[in-house]
Amino acid sequence: MKKNVIVSLADSNYFPLLNELIDSIKRFEESSNVAICILDAGLTDVQKEKLSLKVDEIKSAEWDIEVPDSKIQGREWLKSQVSRAFLPKYFPSYEKFLWIDCDAWVNDWKTIEIYFKACENGKLGITQTIGPGYKITSKVNWVFGKLAIIKSQNFKHAIKSNISYNKARKLAFAPHINIGVFSLEKNSSAWKTWQENLEQTLKGGDIFGSEQLAMNMSVYINNIETEFLPLNCNWLTSNLLPKFDEENSIFVEPYLPNYKIGIMHLAAGIWQDNKDMRLNKEITIDIKTLQGKTVSKSLRFDN
Repeated sequence: MKKNVIVSLADSNYFPLLNELIDSIKRFEESSNVAICILDAGLTDVQKEKLSLKVDEIKSAEWDIEVPDSKIQGREWLKSQVSRAFLPKYFPSYEKFLWIDCDAWVNDWKTIEIYFKACENGKLGITQTIGPGYKITSKVNWVFGKLAIIKSQNFKHAIKSNISYNKARKLAFAPHINIGVFSLEKNSSAWKTWQENLEQTLKGGDIFGSEQLAMNMSVYINNIETEFLPLNCNWLTSNLLPKFDEENSIFVEPYLPNYKIGIMHLAAGIWQDNKDMRLNKEITIDIKTLQGKTVSKSLRFDN
């Protein structure tokens, strides 16, 4: 019986990305010891049939916290903003959960092992979006050159979600946590803390981003025990482009010592001529190599 599981979610539009994520996992021999489970937020029957040949379980995502129809507006894929906080309910037979957004893919298996190790003893394994090469972590508007109006992502979302100013201030300049990749044990108390915060953020704010704000609150306000992992464990391409090692044919961090990218995450997309690489695999961008060249490449998984 497999004890560790990787979980993701998609609708029909993001099926190609989900399929690539699964292929990026299964190419590693070590993946045979890890289950892959999928939450369905609008996949077609044909897509689910194809996935069933590759994964262990597929279950329909639900609105685990009641949300008004006026906020949903038919966007069933927004279940991803709620259901991922309830993974043990969907897949109760597993002990350790690793969530990976479907617009991410695995570049180095060692990162998978790190995430499963990080969540031991009830801890949250997750990555902050800050590291070498990040030039801006928070935005402010300066008034008269002296007063600053905070525009950080955490602060902005907290205020919009009617979170108290006292709590919002604690989040204002805390390094933002991206929820697209994280690990937790089945019996971790962090699930309950996250769910309680999520109920609060869903009441006041938009659905999109609610679970991410709730997790930031859980870490920085409730102080759940957290194992902060290196940036290459959840590499957000829209924040900082990687380099490519031509000799070893692998993406790496752009700065010395050029560690391998563990999980490549295309959150927010890579855009060219108003087209998103996540929805168009033909899109390529210029990437610098360790060998001093510039090559045109897609950042999507290529099997």
